[in-house]
Amino acid sequence: MTKFRVALSGDFMKPDGSPAFPMFDLSPLDKDPDINFEFVAPVKGRMTAESLLEFDALILLSSLFDANSIPDNGRLALVARFGVGYDSVDVDACTKAGIGVVITPDGVRRPVAVTILTFILALAGKLFDKDKLARQGSAGFDKRADYMGVGLVGRTLGSVGIGNIGAEMFRMCRPFDMKFIAHDPWADPAVAKELGIELVSQAQVFQNSDFLSINTPLTPETEHMVNAERLASMKSTAYLINTSRGPVVDQPALVHALKTGVIAGAGIDVFDPEPPSADDPILQLDNVIVTPHALCWTDQCFAGIGASDIEQVLKVKNGEAPPHLVNRTIADDARFKKRLAGYK
Repeated sequence: MTKFRVALSGDFMKPDGSPAFPMFDLSPLDKDPDINFEFVAPVKGRMTAESLLEFDALILLSSLFDANSIPDNGRLALVARFGVGYDSVDVDACTKAGIGVVITPDGVRRPVAVTILTFILALAGKLFDKDKLARQGSAGFDKRADYMGVGLVGRTLGSVGIGNIGAEMFRMCRPFDMKFIAHDPWADPAVAKELGIELVSQAQVFQNSDFLSINTPLTPETEHMVNAERLASMKSTAYLINTSRGPVVDQPALVHALKTGVIAGAGIDVFDPEPPSADDPILQLDNVIVTPHALCWTDQCFAGIGASDIEQVLKVKNGEAPPHLVNRTIADDARFKKRLAGYK
């Protein structure tokens, strides 16, 4: 019997051969006698078709997977992204080749929502300003009244998107007695009602939010969705939080808005470009908290993401469609169904 073969992109390993993320538990793959897995190195940051010829599934960290990464023998059935962003994968090319692409919403739901909450609390309390004051001794303590924070009761928390992460953010913020609004053309009204979220237009969510969180994937439609015009429509006391993808925000426009007081501040975990250069203007501002696309990175987050990826790989190995397909139509693709039937 031919074993089910799983490739893991080589960036899961450190140069010395040790695991980059020890909390990513590979034992379910290791213990299955019908599975063989290997680490496969990318070439110049991209997975190559030649190296993936004899694999049924790929678990992909940060390497690129494009049309040229697809083997021509038709064996590869699944690309499992380590996380929820899939802009590093050519999904259309995978769909044309009959390959499923999955992400791990279960693994990031709570960690990213905690990241957003961390930004809200740090911005509202002027945490970083007060940290600097405390380090100045008595001189800093004398100036603390000039750095009054913002209470959250009755403030409006807005979100662009109330999917997996956006909904969890609102659940976690219930104890703060904030008003909840959101814009999401695909929102489930029942979920919005259950969470006490008022569904509003895109213009209204920008205009009325005191804290506005961006929770939408990067698509051609959402690229630079947060632009100069929309930033100008926000309250001058408002804060923008972006934990989605950098290009959703027009970064030069955001820098201008922060410099000129169009909005009060921002919490940014993602950039355009990413990583930013050390002299990028956004890194020079005092009214923005910046983190390196890693604020949600915890042992529990990476363990959860890894477990979700492996669960979906095992689903395919057992002849079942995985639950978190990005290209959902692939579940009805004759080639994909034939591969599943063969594994089963």
